[in-house]
Amino acid sequence: MTMFSGLTWLNEPPFADDRGDELVVRTGRETDFWRGTYYGFWRDTGHFFHKSVAGDFSAEVTISGDFRELYDQAGLMIRLSESHWIKAGIEYTDGAMHFSVVVTNDNSDWSQMRVRADNGTIRIRMTRHAEAIRVQYLDQETGRWTSARLACFPKSERVSVGVMCCSPTREAFEVTFRGFTVGEPVSRSLHD
Repeated sequence: MTMFSGLTWLNEPPFADDRGDELVVRTGRETDFWRGTYYGFWRDTGHFFHKSVAGDFSAEVTISGDFRELYDQAGLMIRLSESHWIKAGIEYTDGAMHFSVVVTNDNSDWSQMRVRADNGTIRIRMTRHAEAIRVQYLDQETGRWTSARLACFPKSERVSVGVMCCSPTREAFEVTFRGFTVGEPVSRSLHD
């Protein structure tokens, strides 16, 4: 049994190899998750490997990828439906890796900040506290969790949570997921 046992695909990729302690994925052509805002298109073709989780939780994963083409992206996703989801992770834009969060409640919004991600690697955490989703990444310089977003999300008994990746402008973007966990939520305290 691996850390990815029991997960199912939404939009299975052309290549996925569960190696027990890591999952290696290569994306399909021009895949993405986005709804409407600014670009005027709706995409629900990205790859999402997930399971259903009840109540509050924290999910974490470390990603490593060959981020080099516009909008290459990988990270975590929490999903209620096609029109209600949050994805967070590394996204390649403006010639550099950024920590990116897209919150979708009917329409998508996008926030991003340039981050250090040596070898395209970063650890991500998403925590659900009732209707709030807290998004963090582990800062490689300080070794501390950095808050990137606190977002409202529709209340529900269960949501799907897992790893996601997309390559809106190409195919065969390769990403490796390690240390995927879903467990008890971290403290609600926002400040140390």
